[in-house]
Amino acid sequence: MATVPTQIRIEENLKKQATELFSQLGLDMSGAMNIFLKQCVLRGGLPFEVVVPQYKAEVISAMEEARILSKDPDAKRYVSFSEAMEDIDA
Repeated sequence: MATVPTQIRIEENLKKQATELFSQLGLDMSGAMNIFLKQCVLRGGLPFEVVVPQYKAEVISAMEEARILSKDPDAKRYVSFSEAMEDIDA
């Protein structure tokens, strides 16, 4: 089947994160976009629910911070919650 070049604009950080994720799944951006578009056509709409998160800004910020820290090889790690609490109390 013939393909056509298509250009889209994506936030730089979002593209980087998506590229890393797709790579782990054995896909490139083109393959992932083809899957997404095929699912849209098959379902007659988006293949997922689009909703506004019901989290407070502070919770969203904390989740983003946790995501960043989870990828930081230099971040301090704890074996248990009690170990973390001991460090906080020290």
